Formats: sequence, structure tokens, C-alpha cells
Amino acid sequence: MALQFVLKRNDQPVATAERERVLAAPGFGKHFTDHMVHVTWTPTDGWHDAQVRAYGPLQLDPSASVLHYAQEIFEGLKAYRHEDGSIWAFRPEVNAARFQRSAQRLALPPLPADDFLASIQALVEVDQDWVPAPGEASLYLRPFMFASEAFLGVRAAAQVTYCVIASPAGPYFSGGLHPVSIWVSDEFTRAAPGGTGSAKCGGNYASSLAGQLEGIEHGCDQAVFLDATTHSFVEELGGMNLFFVTKDRRLVTPELTGSILEGVTRASVLELGKELGLTVEERRVPIQEWKDGAASGEIVEIFACGTAAVITPVGELRWEGGSCDHRNGVDYGEVTKTIRERLLAIQYGRAEDTYGWMTRLV
Repeated sequence: MALQFVLKRNDQPVATAERERVLAAPGFGKHFTDHMVHVTWTPTDGWHDAQVRAYGPLQLDPSASVLHYAQEIFEGLKAYRHEDGSIWAFRPEVNAARFQRSAQRLALPPLPADDFLASIQALVEVDQDWVPAPGEASLYLRPFMFASEAFLGVRAAAQVTYCVIASPAGPYFSGGLHPVSIWVSDEFTRAAPGGTGSAKCGGNYASSLAGQLEGIEHGCDQAVFLDATTHSFVEELGGMNLFFVTKDRRLVTPELTGSILEGVTRASVLELGKELGLTVEERRVPIQEWKDGAASGEIVEIFACGTAAVITPVGELRWEGGSCDHRNGVDYGEVTKTIRERLLAIQYGRAEDTYGWMTRLV
């Protein structure tokens, strides 16, 4: 039976003037809306007690399983306001399916896709005034699930909590679209075969932080992680998938091996690449191919993609004892620009959604 969300309205919402001030310059992940979704799961009752209630702290027992055994997953998607005032989500059914796969990998109870979509719609409907005006701003939605049972012991938890919170978001890079520099992380790996790399769980992001800090120490913005077995094939950045554009118009991205997250934006870029007449390749990409291709001019564009940043051009690649740069004085190329603009145009309703990717929420 589908969940029915009970609204317990926040009796102390953010004042209108303060909300408008936040929406004028929201940043990313700094401010949150007046409400949140909260649902509980137990083996006997299944998913129940579905609420949209005031945003606020969660009460956890110190022995809550998630704090000790990291049984937790999350998703990230956005709500976009169109010019007519309507509010839409981009491919939320794909997020729902990935959330289920992540749950299965982390031994959590899968949330039915219809309930996932209903929870997002319920929250956005109540907090629709928090969705920014059209442009490049949006309402970032963060569904997450964690083991909330109070116990110590290595087993799947018998009480689980599902929540959705929302945060108005401006452009991910406030200073404008500029190429990021990348450090090759030889010492650290993000995920390994048979691990949780294809699941969207906090541990995968925690494991990427040491490599990112290493990159920052070497003057780079991000780190790229290699495969855990041979340390020779490109996988992904700490939170974004990678694409390479070659001079003979091939669009190449590392194939999904089980240790790479299957990004929603990644899947969409593959479709848009075909629309542009590019030859799309999903395959293993040696880090040496990146180095050689940048030096020879075979690789003409590189970009990263993800829900938060959308499309981000990549510039210099650095590693211990060397570096390379494919750009020849150009910050980002025509393919990167075209795919980014096409994606944003669909999301904000400025172009026809011929793929059926958008779902109306309000």
C-alpha cells in the first residue's frame, strides 16, 4: 500500500524576507527549507509513519547502528522552476531505482519507487516557495536512509529511517564556469571490486577525502581515482563521472565495472552525445591514454559531470613528477558547452523535452 504523508506544518517557518535573502544568493548546501520528510521502517510494520514535518535535528541513540557500522545511503536530485511557475524534477525515477540498488547493497530495505517519488513531491509541494526563480538556481533534494536501531552488533538493522531534506542551490561554482585541475591519486582508491563503489553511500565519499586533500596539497581542485586492482585505469572523481572528447568526435567515458557510481547525469550525457552525432564509447580508459592523448592532441576536451555541478570542464592533470594539459588556451570546448547548455535547457523547460526526462512535481 502506498505511503500517505501526514503534514505537520512548521509553526516557526523562516520569515519571508529572510527566505528571499537566501534565495538571492543561496550558495550550495548552506540553507535548508522549513520542512523535511521522515518515515520509519521495521520488519513487522514495513514503511510507516510517513510525515512531512518541521525541519530540525534528529534524535539518535548513541548506539544507533549507523554511527558504528555506516549502514547508510543517499541520493541527490533537483527541483527546477520553469518560467510558468511550475516545478519539475529531472529523471527522478532513475534516482529511485538507484536508491533501491544502493539499499540492497547496504542491506537496507528498498523503498518502493512510487513512495520515493511521492516523498519528493510531498516536500516540494509544501516548500515550493523555496524553489528559486529560473536561471541556474534550483532546489537540491537529498533523500537519505540510515540504520537507526539502537544496538551494537554486526547485522542488518531492524529499524531504519528515511528522510528527505531540501536546500536552495545556486550555481555550484559561484565564480563562473572554469576548468578544474585534477590530481592523480596513486596512493588512495575510492572503491574496489566487490565493494560498494556502485552504491551511493557516505563511505564512498569519505574514502575519497584523503585523495582530495592530497590533490589540494599539490595545488589541484579535485582528485581522480584509479582502479584498485592495477592502479592504471581511470574510474571517477570523488563525486563526478568523467568524459573525454577526441579529435575524431568520440565521446569516451569509463565503463561501469561495479566500482563506479552510475550517475544520472552520466547516463543523460551519453544520450545527448548521440544526439550531437558523437560516437559514444563506454570502456576502460588507461590513465596513460589520458596523458598521451593530452600531449598529442588526440584528446581535445575533458569534462566531469554530476547532479550538483552539472557539467564541469577539466583542465590540467597533475601527478607525482609530471603534468599535462589538453586545452591549448581554451577553458572549455564546443562539445562541453553544447551538452551543458542542452541539459540545462531541458531541465529548466527552455527546450522541448524529447526524451521524457522531466516529471512535474507542482
